[in-house]
Amino acid sequence: MPRRERNKFVKRGQILNLKIEDYAFGGKGIARLKNEHGEFIVFVPNTLPGQLVKAQVKKSSKKYAECKLIDVLQSSPDEVEVPYQDIPGAPYIKLPIDLQHKYKKESTLSLFKKIGKVDNIENYFDAFISSPNVFHYRNKMEYGFSAIGYDKTKQTDVDEFTLGFKRRGTWWMGENLEKDSGLFDEAVETHLKTIRHYCEKTGLPPWHAPRKTGFFRYFVVRKSHKTNALLFNLVTTSHDLSKFDLTAFAEFLVSLFGDRLAGLLHTINDEIGDRTIATSGSIKLVYGKDKIVEELLGLQFEISMKSFFQTNPKSAEKLYSKVVDYALEDREAVDNSVVLDLFCGTGTIGQIIASKANNTKIIGVDIVASAIEDAKKNAQRNGIEGLQFYAADVGKFLTEHPQYKNNIKTIILDPARAGITPKTLKKIINLNAKRLVYVSCNPATQARDIEQLGHANYKIKKLSLVDQFPHTAHIETVVLLERR
Repeated sequence: MPRRERNKFVKRGQILNLKIEDYAFGGKGIARLKNEHGEFIVFVPNTLPGQLVKAQVKKSSKKYAECKLIDVLQSSPDEVEVPYQDIPGAPYIKLPIDLQHKYKKESTLSLFKKIGKVDNIENYFDAFISSPNVFHYRNKMEYGFSAIGYDKTKQTDVDEFTLGFKRRGTWWMGENLEKDSGLFDEAVETHLKTIRHYCEKTGLPPWHAPRKTGFFRYFVVRKSHKTNALLFNLVTTSHDLSKFDLTAFAEFLVSLFGDRLAGLLHTINDEIGDRTIATSGSIKLVYGKDKIVEELLGLQFEISMKSFFQTNPKSAEKLYSKVVDYALEDREAVDNSVVLDLFCGTGTIGQIIASKANNTKIIGVDIVASAIEDAKKNAQRNGIEGLQFYAADVGKFLTEHPQYKNNIKTIILDPARAGITPKTLKKIINLNAKRLVYVSCNPATQARDIEQLGHANYKIKKLSLVDQFPHTAHIETVVLLERR
């Protein structure tokens, strides 16, 4: 067996100081190394052209290496000062929003050319839709407790009670959020250090990730932009639970947020996995209500702590409006007919289309049973008829319902980040629908699927980009395809 050729530029685990020169899709900054062997490309996520960064090599090949960002040593000349605390979840918050949009548009269209094989993608570009709220746009945030903090002066980890986010590039270390991050509710984040001090004074320990021990694990908050109400979830282990007074903690939150506090839930999570709600844990209501109500385009939706709901509701309205515009562009393909809403989640898109179309029957399908239950409840709450929701794998559903073949004119697709599996995509193609409206939170997998759809004579008619998450690399895409 031939020996694998040793990389002549970098090795796995190596720490590098890199000057970022360019930007690739997904927020990957591009650096270049040069020596007597030539030029070598290095990708570093969440970086910008002009930055000097410290990064660690995670994997490499003959042509390029991928690194993990450790720290930004020098800002880009394009960055500006902002009054918010720097957090890993907003790597581009110092970059003016127009430049963020420029990077996102250019890199996404390039992706459709490279992966989707659509060389003239600019000809189909419809709109770049920015978020109505550039700051404080999120309606959910998860803050983590940690027994390991970071001393910026000594540049080393320390034993410390922290509540905030993981330090960039680590899984075991937390950093306190001391002030507003610019992403979530300003009042909540201003009070977070007060909540941290309250928990610390109990004497109960925060979660120690390497040891898998501790009491406090997460503090999760959901917010309704419609009512301004807050729903909290304190996640702890069961260890020493009798020593923590949940009722007193609820009263403490009331003292901070008053009538804004809709409810407090408590979740027990004794699993070692890094997630807020354990499969074997319990969740109970301590105070108030276990749901809040949000509104999108005039429709109301009940949101529980476990519900999936768009994180940026104001931008989601823009996203759904574009989806509906594309769907209703050909009224004959929607009115007085059946529309399939596949990977429908909580059924938001289907409900909006049903409310605006004439005598249209929406069939929504999603594999997540809890999402389908929410979809049914919300449809009943909004008094919308003509909706049927099924908790099922999309591929299996289409196999078990052959009556839809040749009888569907419009299909809405909104899959998870992984896109659509080849077998399921083939079944969708075999339905012979006239039009597809494909929504994606991952343009890379969408572009891959669109190449296959192109082989089946589905051609792009329009493409829009929606900035759901300012200050991150994420972008949502809405593509209208028609069969020719």
